[in-house]
Amino acid sequence: MTALPVAIELDGALGDTRALWRDWVLAAGPLLGFDPSQLPEDRVEAAAELDRRGAGNWRTLLERFGEERAAVYLRRDPAVSAALRVLASSGRAIGVFTDAPEPLARVALAQIGAERRIAALETGAGALDRLLRRLGADAIVVSSATELRAAADDPG
Repeated sequence: MTALPVAIELDGALGDTRALWRDWVLAAGPLLGFDPSQLPEDRVEAAAELDRRGAGNWRTLLERFGEERAAVYLRRDPAVSAALRVLASSGRAIGVFTDAPEPLARVALAQIGAERRIAALETGAGALDRLLRRLGADAIVVSSATELRAAADDPG
């Protein structure tokens, strides 16, 4: 029997990117010509609004901001890293999903040392549904570090 794939929520189980996002919005607003207080709180809606406004290279700016500051916002958790190692070595397909824009998610995964262990990343609206289509509907969905550790302890 093949080990079930695992779909991991980035912000709930691996590292919370929301504070980094909020600080980028505050810093980028004046540069990109938008009032940060007028951007939706929901990151999917905010990304759509930035695209609608023609905020140009906002994804590149977000990625650079994230790369420069990720170490302040995101720390490797030894227990989470160990769980990812166990899952990867057991042959499970590992995917990550988040509502965050892709550049921010990729920076976060690199910062916490998880990028080499994942087979798939889905971001934005409908990320979990897209990831489950890729991994399979039978994938275990993990939304917290506690659930991640439990999945690593379960050989199934």
